[in-house]
Amino acid sequence: VQLQASGGGLVQAGGSLRLSCEDSGVISSINNMGWYRQAPGKQRKMVAVISSGGTTTYADFVKGRFTISRDNAKKTVYLQMNSLKPEDTAVYYCYLSPCFWGQGTEVTVSS
Repeated sequence: VQLQASGGGLVQAGGSLRLSCEDSGVISSINNMGWYRQAPGKQRKMVAVISSGGTTTYADFVKGRFTISRDNAKKTVYLQMNSLKPEDTAVYYCYLSPCFWGQGTEVTVSS
């Protein structure tokens, strides 16, 4: 399994970014996929998770601003991030259950 994340970058507060993560393996259609983030000096935290059936779970700090989705045919999970805040600055990692991680993509939100 290889997870390739992309879409990070520098954006001003209030802006939007869309992260993508493609799985080059063969099991993602039946596994949960998600996004976690890790800010400098802090622990990695769950941002959003989506099940194989499309059930979503969000951290409170992104509810109403971020949307996770997946395309099983493309083996890709997306994270649409709107109304970004400086505190959203972090490295974002995609996740495939039970224990696979992408390399991370950096998101920087300037005030």
